[in-house]
Amino acid sequence: MAIAIAILASLALIGWLIYRAVRGKQIKAHTISYGLACIAGTYTYAFFLSMDLPQLVKVMVSILLGIALIILAAYLQLRRQPSKT
Repeated sequence: MAIAIAILASLALIGWLIYRAVRGKQIKAHTISYGLACIAGTYTYAFFLSMDLPQLVKVMVSILLGIALIILAAYLQLRRQPSKT
């Protein structure tokens, strides 16, 4: 199930990029890299959930992955804010 969601997310990103290109809107590099990072995270999450490990290990890996993604998102958000000087 999780792999199917990851595949649909990949197709949605490709479709969205094609839609923006057809409409003539500008696509920034950080938008593409952010989308690819989200899809890579989804594939990683699906991979860990499909492994044959006890459920406790799956939950711990999912929590650690979530923490890492939250920290990454906070870092990217702080980096994009204008400095107050």
